[in-house]
Amino acid sequence: MADRFRITLGQLNPTVGDLAGNAALAREAWAQGKDAGADLVALPEMFIAGYNAQDLVMKPAFQRDAMSHIEALAADCADGPALAIGAPVAEEDKLYNAYLILKGGKIASRSLKHELPNETVFDEVRIFDAGPLGGPYSVGNTRVGSPVCEDAWHPDVAETLAETGAEFLLVPNGSPYNRNRLETRLNVIVARVVETGLPLIYLNMVGGQDDQIFDGASFALNPGGELAIQLPAFDETITHVDLERGPEGWRVVPQTPALYPDEWEADYRVCVQGLRDYMAKTGFRKVLLGLSGGIDSAIVATIAADALGPENVRCVMLPSEYTSQNSLDDAEAVAQALGCRYDYVPIKEGREAITNTLAPLFEGTEEGLTEENIQSRLRGLLLMALSNKFGEMLLTTGNKSEVAVGYATIYGDMSGGYNPIKDMYKTRVFETCRWRNENHRDWMMAPAGTMIPETIITKPPTAELREDQRDSDSLPDYPVLDALLDILVDQDGSIADCVAAGYDREMARKVEHLIYVSEYKRFQSAPGPRLTTGAFWLDRRYPIVNRWRDPS
Repeated sequence: MADRFRITLGQLNPTVGDLAGNAALAREAWAQGKDAGADLVALPEMFIAGYNAQDLVMKPAFQRDAMSHIEALAADCADGPALAIGAPVAEEDKLYNAYLILKGGKIASRSLKHELPNETVFDEVRIFDAGPLGGPYSVGNTRVGSPVCEDAWHPDVAETLAETGAEFLLVPNGSPYNRNRLETRLNVIVARVVETGLPLIYLNMVGGQDDQIFDGASFALNPGGELAIQLPAFDETITHVDLERGPEGWRVVPQTPALYPDEWEADYRVCVQGLRDYMAKTGFRKVLLGLSGGIDSAIVATIAADALGPENVRCVMLPSEYTSQNSLDDAEAVAQALGCRYDYVPIKEGREAITNTLAPLFEGTEEGLTEENIQSRLRGLLLMALSNKFGEMLLTTGNKSEVAVGYATIYGDMSGGYNPIKDMYKTRVFETCRWRNENHRDWMMAPAGTMIPETIITKPPTAELREDQRDSDSLPDYPVLDALLDILVDQDGSIADCVAAGYDREMARKVEHLIYVSEYKRFQSAPGPRLTTGAFWLDRRYPIVNRWRDPS
């Protein structure tokens, strides 16, 4: 029996629905594995379809097309190492999340996902049927067990594979990022290694898909839970991993581990990668945004420049009579520092025309929120006109604090195709600006240095829709608001939990009410990268019409 086994890992970035493109990535990984003398080339979960494909994989025509690409892959990769690839498999009115082993021109083996996640962003119980507990598959004379993603979070699947002869475990994953996720993964997977006594290779994909960003960071553990390999986070890589057989069985040959970024860098990378992939995978090349001189639009402009290059970002200042000179100066300073195009489009004439048009209908009423929102909606109209004319996708710039309580104008500043800070609370926006000013990485396409002036970071937040307006006129101060939102949204807590944490009961009730009555706005809002398990998209699904309030 062979004393060495080589696996080529493809930590790659598939695109949902791009069957031909995903198959081409698989062929490239296989070719590199063949040249390196690999026994097995492995790709992540559902790789041929892309992940998370949601209801798309339930479409029979899609299932047939995916299988035709798998069959073509098997034929093309017949002369060389086995190829392991995730795919949807339809069989006898059932649909499985399958891991297929292609060898000798055909599907030689398969593992069917047994444990289907039905939480956070996953609806696999709705989409797939659970496969039976199975045994390992053979690659040459070596028996490999492949718990598919969620299967590795449950002891029974790995234990069954060990008991039926698996010599090591290869776990294909589509595991999206959320803050501190790697630590959670490692803790769970170490438990599987300790329970089975087998080495384990955890292979994750990278790249953005709608709100979900897959962070890669694939790793390998030897028995006892010792980390043998840690691949880079967020980067595509094709890596050759060797296992050696000794008196105590197989062991992964260690490699120098890559360092996982801290949570500030990881969050920022997710925002950049999410936008970059959303643009590339939807076909857009350029973006524009309203640059107000405030902190939210400043960080979004910086994210966009880092993701796409400053030459592909248009910043537009749309001042009214309430726009301060400080805001004008700060907005221009951001655009100049980044090297982005900067356009100046006053809204005074347009606002006067709309006001005059509505005057007969508004006669006898007091000016107020309606007139403020006209400014925001006029800006949205002008930005969308630029988007349509020049084919540039409009970015919206509302932070999670505003999105949570509806402190945004629907069809106004909420207009846009993507929101890079949708899951970033206001207090984290401040710290993220400081982090980016002090740090630069090779994956950032904008210049190094201070992109966001300190004057933007330190001035009181304001929408500048009326004289002397401050966000604190309508909302609790952001440190308090964000703490309450963390309890009510991210922790799914109660009013009693807010009070126990030291916050005023009536203030907590007000914030809870604002969260619920703003659901209709979020239902129509642009997607944005998921940073937490309390993100406003698939993680949190509440009815728009909802009269319940916490009585505690």
